[in-house]
Amino acid sequence: FIAFNVLLMVLITTLVVKYKSDYIYIVPLCILPLILKAFFDSRLGLFTHVVTVLILGFVVPNSYEYTFLQIIAGIVTILTISESYKRANLFITVGQITAIYIVAYIAFHIIHEGSISDIDWTTIGLFVISGFATLIVHPLIYAYEKMFGLISDVSLLELSDTNSSLLKELSDKAPGTFHHSLNVANIAEAAANEIGANVMLVRVGALYHDIGKMANPTFFTENQTASGNAHDVLSPKESAKIIINHVIRGIEIAKKNKLPDRVIDFIRTHHGTSTVYYFYMKAKEINENVNIEDFQYPGPKPFSKETAILMMSDSVEAASKSLKNPTSSLIDSFVEKIVNKQMEDGQFLNANITFKEIQQVKKVFKRKLTNIYHLRIEYPE
Repeated sequence: FIAFNVLLMVLITTLVVKYKSDYIYIVPLCILPLILKAFFDSRLGLFTHVVTVLILGFVVPNSYEYTFLQIIAGIVTILTISESYKRANLFITVGQITAIYIVAYIAFHIIHEGSISDIDWTTIGLFVISGFATLIVHPLIYAYEKMFGLISDVSLLELSDTNSSLLKELSDKAPGTFHHSLNVANIAEAAANEIGANVMLVRVGALYHDIGKMANPTFFTENQTASGNAHDVLSPKESAKIIINHVIRGIEIAKKNKLPDRVIDFIRTHHGTSTVYYFYMKAKEINENVNIEDFQYPGPKPFSKETAILMMSDSVEAASKSLKNPTSSLIDSFVEKIVNKQMEDGQFLNANITFKEIQQVKKVFKRKLTNIYHLRIEYPE
């Protein structure tokens, strides 16, 4: 994807140089850092832009001026664009890019000529046209998503809408699971923000991670009513199989609804290879020689910061419902116990998350859960 974009910019600029070299500034080179920042991050966007400009330095006339102007414009692009999914932000950034092109070009001209009396206003016009051409970045991002299977902040924002058909279906069929998913999304979002992970991606992953429970909602405690437990008539092994299958069903539903692969990864990994411990212990009471593999999720284990955060958030939020008279110290020890157990089981070995970041995540969990379960005064009758 990156090579394609670099080669595309080099090709377009080379064609312009070949047929009309005076018009090289009409090529909207700042589209490159904008697109790469939308899909990846600022560092990669700026690095790729600088490499592309240095390659073009061998192609264009007056390469020193061209290289200087384009690198300055690239730095301004990376520094000014934030939350590119907001339309106003893109217009503001394009305006700033155009302004920096014009100011830097006039400054160069004054250094060379000593005055602005004979400045080439055609080149100023080219900068303005290039600015308008940069606005094509939104349709380009959409096209690249379809071509390369990527996901941008714009798509994540659309997916995070709780009025989407899939989340509405989850809300109707499994209201308890939907409420759990919202709580997990809020906790995971705060944790991701704390350690500099992709906040929007974590939130979307949290909202959709349990959609597989729509197939058998009453077999999950958050959707059960006081009338009875559906597991009472099943053996522990059958119950565990139904619980484990919500991951496979979730992947099937996600693919059917054309969710991006990066979101499906959260469904795959949110239990890793952990054990359905409750039913495993019930089975052991009946038969000591029970096979633990029958009670384990298929995996894979989380393989990014974001999927690791979701796994921790999901376990902590779900287990917090069992706390009776939660106090600050009880919540602290409870969070430590759950996350440390996951670490001991090696659930985060494939994820690029550090011990320090896990400690920061635990602090966020403790703070958020303490706020959720704070004591309220008793109101008079």
